[in-house]
Amino acid sequence: MTKTPRSEIRLTSVLIYSLLLNSGAALMWPLTTVYMHNTLHESLTVAGVVLFIMSCFMVLGNYLGGRLFDRWSPYKTAIISISIALAAVVVLIFSHGWPMFAIMLFVYGLGEGSSLTILNAYAAKVRSKSTRQVFNSVYIGVNLGVVIGTAAVGYLMKYGVGVVFAVASFFYVILLIMTILEFNVKFPPVQVHRHQQPDAQVDMGPAPQPNPRLIWLICGMVFFIYLSYTLWESVMPVHMQDLHISFEQYSFIWPINGLLIVIGQPLINRIGMRFRMVPQIAFGVTLFASTFFMLIWARQYHWFIIIMIILTIGEMNGLPAIPAWIDSLADPRSKGQYQGMFNVFMSFGRAVGPLFGGLMVEWLNYSILFALAGLSILIALAVVLFYNHTTTSSRRKA
Repeated sequence: MTKTPRSEIRLTSVLIYSLLLNSGAALMWPLTTVYMHNTLHESLTVAGVVLFIMSCFMVLGNYLGGRLFDRWSPYKTAIISISIALAAVVVLIFSHGWPMFAIMLFVYGLGEGSSLTILNAYAAKVRSKSTRQVFNSVYIGVNLGVVIGTAAVGYLMKYGVGVVFAVASFFYVILLIMTILEFNVKFPPVQVHRHQQPDAQVDMGPAPQPNPRLIWLICGMVFFIYLSYTLWESVMPVHMQDLHISFEQYSFIWPINGLLIVIGQPLINRIGMRFRMVPQIAFGVTLFASTFFMLIWARQYHWFIIIMIILTIGEMNGLPAIPAWIDSLADPRSKGQYQGMFNVFMSFGRAVGPLFGGLMVEWLNYSILFALAGLSILIALAVVLFYNHTTTSSRRKA
């Protein structure tokens, strides 16, 4: 008897997929810059170029994964995407010298980027739960994966980089098996409207009007936010090792970030309902930016932990609400287009960040790099708030 494919993916499957995918990824990205710089003896600029190209492959994977999901087979696309990422990591177990390490990172980025898009696409097809509940599950999976992967990589590196890749391969093997067993879903040809639980209303002030120019400015701010954020993943482990702080201690910082988000985000969401969205974003982004100025004077390990805690509080207040703000400013016919633009600017910031950080450290120093990172975010935020205030005031007078 042939088993009939389900018409909807289980929410628990989405959560586990997100957890496994991000656990495997979190084993990979903290070590790339350190390994290239300290073991392969490549400069921070070269490491930044490699991470930039890898991020470009991830963006290509994002695009291809979405196109194939819509126009070909979601199930086959999911299997192929994970298989590409798994194949690259398996090769790295046995061959992780130069330039094979960089080449396999590019292949890995292609598969990982497509897999991330597939995850969101499957999650968007869940109709039995509210959109907020579904994507909260994805968000929890992402951060639990970060906790598991980054907590493990610091200890595994003591046994060699091959062991790290072997454990990452294990996560991707389990993910591939789960995808084969769980993701063979036959979606109905006509989208059925889900019975959503009403999302809590957020006071955003005056009713926003479509404002493409403001959306572009917000996306510019997003670019600088994520360019700066990736400095924690790229140049920060090298900087901390220069200060005689071990890679194992560095890797412990990310579980703190992930656990704070998993535990604190629901509380932040409840508190945020009492405030207007734009002031909350402004507060969060300002707090986030201020941590880069704090890094200028950080020399002891405990200060890096304190700074990460402050950064995470700013992140929880400012970053998750930005897509909702963009959505409120978009024309109803262009909402998907502008959400896609948000993701492009976020990915581009992540791509440029490691290269920018490597160049700045080699040409200048860490202090100037951190100052420029914080200043660029604050200037971008000021431009966004000024334009938002100007357009809001004009509308009130009209």
